[in-house]
Amino acid sequence: MDVNIKSREGEYIDTGVSDNGALSFLYENIIGRLILKLLIRRFVSKLAGIYMNSRFSKRLIKSTVEEANIDLTEYESTEFDSYNAFFTRKIKSGKRPIATGADSFISPCDAKVSAYKISDDSCFYIKNSVYTATDLLGGNEALANGYKGGYCLIFRLTVDDYHRYCYIDDGKKGDNTYIPGVLHTVKPIALGGYNIYKRNCREYTILKTKNFGEIVQVEVGAMMVGRIKNLHGCHTFRRGQEKGMFEFGGSTVVLLVKENTIAVDSDILANTSDNIETVVRLGERIGSKI
Repeated sequence: MDVNIKSREGEYIDTGVSDNGALSFLYENIIGRLILKLLIRRFVSKLAGIYMNSRFSKRLIKSTVEEANIDLTEYESTEFDSYNAFFTRKIKSGKRPIATGADSFISPCDAKVSAYKISDDSCFYIKNSVYTATDLLGGNEALANGYKGGYCLIFRLTVDDYHRYCYIDDGKKGDNTYIPGVLHTVKPIALGGYNIYKRNCREYTILKTKNFGEIVQVEVGAMMVGRIKNLHGCHTFRRGQEKGMFEFGGSTVVLLVKENTIAVDSDILANTSDNIETVVRLGERIGSKI
């Protein structure tokens, strides 16, 4: 299943990443589905993590850079001792400027974003997959209900993206809540047979922000991802400060924003209504405070 993606200038783009063939095999072929049952087990992900942290994984870096057309000159180092060191590489200062206006609502990461209004029954339809806000938050219905009428913003990261994410405003947070699950791919082809947010591990926290009130941020792990690595428990944060990173594979960040808090930029809303994702960068303004 192909995903239409647009830049902020409205041009359709090619991300340079193409692994739909392998995913089609895993999801649409009987042998592939048997292999998939093994791949999504947590112990397999842990073994993959050991390999990706080893020097033997370095050989995978070159092909990833070439296929995804990654410009390594934007990053602090171009020499890596493992694939995970490459995957979690840190970008040079100034390459991701943070929108500073108090009314600017920013993207927490490099991603392809979609924005959905949260309906009264907290049910979402994302690329033909259905899930509820309560499911997303591990059954915390009281928390989910507080976001009725607001926005659910889905930030889908692929291998070409910067896999560190930041805080979207100044504020305070409590501990993170981890929800274990069977690790599963977030690629769109998976949506035909699986509800990815019910099957993926995820971690969420409530951000008490200065300019946008309480926001829930959820990090969602994908198949073969060894770890969602958040840097802080209870913490006082500032806009643009690094919040954490994903290791090993493509992942997703979700923001739940309360009603009458933000106005999402019109191009993102228009693209979402046409089932098109919009490319955004960490720190970029994607909406404004109401």
